Parts: sequence; C-alpha cells; structure tokens
Amino acid sequence: MSYRILIADDHPLMRAALCQAVADSLPGAETIQASEFSGVETVLARDDGIDCVLLDLHMPGMNGLIGLVLLRNEHPAIPVIVVSAMEDAATIRRAMQYGASGFVPKSAPVDRLGAAIRAVIEGQIWQPDTDEADTAEDVDVADRIAGLTPQQLRVLAGIAEGKLNKQIAYEMGVVETTVKAHVTVILRRLGVVSRTQAAILAGRLALHAAAEAETASG
Repeated sequence: MSYRILIADDHPLMRAALCQAVADSLPGAETIQASEFSGVETVLARDDGIDCVLLDLHMPGMNGLIGLVLLRNEHPAIPVIVVSAMEDAATIRRAMQYGASGFVPKSAPVDRLGAAIRAVIEGQIWQPDTDEADTAEDVDVADRIAGLTPQQLRVLAGIAEGKLNKQIAYEMGVVETTVKAHVTVILRRLGVVSRTQAAILAGRLALHAAAEAETASG
C-alpha cells in the first residue's frame, strides 16, 4: 500500500532526513512537507488523502501542545505522530494525553519510524515505554482543553502568549467582541476566573524549545 505522509518540521535538514527515513522504511510512500503550523493547516484543508502527520512540536505557530490539540480537533480522522528531540517522560505523556497517536524520538532508528507509521495508520498507539503514570489532574486538564473549539483554542494560544484581545482579534480576522465572548467561555470551561489563570493553565501545554535544541545538539 502506498502511504501519503505529511512531514511538518521547521528545519529543512530534519524534513529531508524524515523524508529519507520514510522512503527507506516505506517504499513508494509519498511525502508532503510543511515548515510551520499554518502550512500544516493549509495542506490538510485542501488534501483529504493524507494518511498520517509527522509533527514537530516546536514549529512556528504551534504554541506548544495547543497546536496538537487544534489539529486533532479539526482533523480527528488523521492520526498524528509526534517526532521530537525531546524524549523525557513528561513530554511523551503530555503529547499522548493531548491526542497524538504516536511518539517517536528523532534519535530512533529508521525502521522504528516506519513501524510506528504502519502501526498508527492501522489504528494502533505507538509510544516509548515510560515509568510515569498520568495524574488525575493532568487527565482533567487535558479533558477540559480538548473540549474547546478550534476558535477557542486559537484564542487560548493568544492568551498564553500574553496578547490583548484586539491583537488576537486582528490575527484571527474577527471583531474584538467575538474574542471577548470566546474568553468568557474559555474561563468557564477551564474552571478559572481570570486570563492570568487561563494563561498559567495553558502553560502546561508549553514546551521549552531551548531544551529541545540542547537535546538535538547533544
């Protein structure tokens, strides 16, 4: 079977390496590339034949795991495999909590990536073994954030970045009152009473790009 794989990473060399890994492990597979989250959305909006997405968590526009949640909400039928230089148990656990179907470290052998893609496309879950279990609080936060609509997730991403309502409205192409209405719903669904508390909660979805860069260079 010929697969169509969307490779989403902002580093050209890493995209090239992933494309080669897919070609080596899945002969005949077609790869499509995106270097930022908006590019991922564009591809998926116009192409309904993508079998799997290989997603880096630190592309421009991702806003940490918020981008992953948004992608899963908008395209629930397309499985996502996170391919990351961050291999710590907390990152793996959170990625899986927020909708990833698989997690493959960038240091993994080529055949493992191919095996992960085949397993995920067949409906299985693929992730490294970790010793950490999900806490009840983590699961609760994941459920609340996963229940937000795509527009609300975009507003939450703006809040997490410290943007004002008018800035968020401009970037989303809506009026400020629409953003205010979204904020009200977001606060209620997250069980918080202020934008600051919402930003702190959203911070749980943030990952440290510097830590990934250090891991990749080491």
